[in-house]
Amino acid sequence: MGNCQSGSCGDPGQAKQQQEQEVTNALAKIKHKLIVMSGKGGVGKTSVSVNLAIALGARGFKVGIMDVDLHGPDVPRMLGIQGMASASDNQKIAPMPYSENISAISMEYFMPNKDDAVIWRGPLKHSAINQFITDIDWGDLDFLIVDSPPGTGDEPLSVAQTIPDAKAIIVTTPQEVALSDVRKSINFCKKINKPILGMVENMSGYVCPHCGKTAELFGSGGGEATAAKFGVAFLGRVPFDPNIVHAGDSGVSYQETHKDAPGAVALGEIADKVVSLLNS
Repeated sequence: MGNCQSGSCGDPGQAKQQQEQEVTNALAKIKHKLIVMSGKGGVGKTSVSVNLAIALGARGFKVGIMDVDLHGPDVPRMLGIQGMASASDNQKIAPMPYSENISAISMEYFMPNKDDAVIWRGPLKHSAINQFITDIDWGDLDFLIVDSPPGTGDEPLSVAQTIPDAKAIIVTTPQEVALSDVRKSINFCKKINKPILGMVENMSGYVCPHCGKTAELFGSGGGEATAAKFGVAFLGRVPFDPNIVHAGDSGVSYQETHKDAPGAVALGEIADKVVSLLNS
């Protein structure tokens, strides 16, 4: 990634101004920008990002997924997209296609050896995130979904700075340990004036496929209560379903293979709520 046009490389100020203009031009073609965050790992944030993108794509929206978890990118595996990114006709890098309406970019698409470790500090991460916008030929999108690593570190801060009009979706599970961390994410967004679109409670109960009863494996309702306490919209609950895990590991669409499952229905309803909130 990276480009250097005539006259800009010798002047850091001019190069920075040019890159900022390129970011502005690229973002102008994207209607809605969403950063999916979580206070801690293991709450299914990437699964929510990918399934939200698939649900929106199924509703006819053009969706891009930007995986900024530079150290542990999981989007390629969950989408089942393999290969290396390459230049498009206009010399920018074409995002990797998943379907007619969905494309994605991830650090993994630039790594010949997928098991190599990315050992970068903040400035390099910020530069990569900028280039994920300026050097990628996203075209016109209805949604850009940014899958951020857990916590409140370099990557979500860089996204907040680079995409000032992005809105946050915060993913949690019902456990108190997850809710404690998600409260930090809410306060992070408030400190940097990042609007929060809403919160998703993932792994919220397990619906038995045989009897239809719900077992509260990790509790239930904590996410909704936390959202209410902080004045954040509650987008919905996604029940725990082993098939979501299996689909993600296999790189197939859970919503297509299990379209009538409670989890698939919940994800579709969350996508509808997102659209409704953004259009209200």
